[in-house]
Amino acid sequence: MKIDSALEASHDAHGDDHFSGSEETPLREDAFLLSDTEKIERISQNVREIMLTLGLDLNDDSLKGTPERVAKMYVREVFGGLHPDRRPKSSTFENKYKYGEMLVEKNIIVYSTCEHHLLPIVGRAHIAYISGGTVVGLSKMNRIVDYFARRPQVQERMNIQIVRELQRVLGTKDVACVIDAKHLCVNSRGIRDIDSSTVTAEYGGRFGQEEALRREFLDYINLETEF
Repeated sequence: MKIDSALEASHDAHGDDHFSGSEETPLREDAFLLSDTEKIERISQNVREIMLTLGLDLNDDSLKGTPERVAKMYVREVFGGLHPDRRPKSSTFENKYKYGEMLVEKNIIVYSTCEHHLLPIVGRAHIAYISGGTVVGLSKMNRIVDYFARRPQVQERMNIQIVRELQRVLGTKDVACVIDAKHLCVNSRGIRDIDSSTVTAEYGGRFGQEEALRREFLDYINLETEF
């Protein structure tokens, strides 16, 4: 299914369980009082208790290191984007070429985690912006996507967070982002629909105001990339 058709279909496909009323990730005020080492120790103990409750033998060579492995993965990798100190440093540069058309970075890999079941969200993000006088390094857009993906997420919120961050960095409202992703909470449990994916979009500035510009962006996304 093409991205534009998927966007139309997604409005009917979203259930109430995807609703989130805030653009910010819900965090307690004391979220960062513990060090990473302290968090790993606590999470390891809790994962160990879960595994024991399930009846697993943690004396087995294959399982005994699992609690610590999971804890390190949560703190340093999967949920590493929760900590503001890991926010990407996004240097901008003067648009010396006076390039006035949209710049599109597509097929950015998204690895995130559904906050409802803590199962993976895997897909691709497509970003466009029109320079208001500055540009940002291409890899920085990938890093921004990765930063907001590495936390318990709702796809709609992640989409908005990516756009808001790029608007802040670039100093322009003219930023758009489309995300097409599979949610394993749908694909691997419950209805177990392995083919469905969720498409979300956030259009800022001219992208939200000019239908022709949105259409051009979606056409770029659907272009086949060949090497």
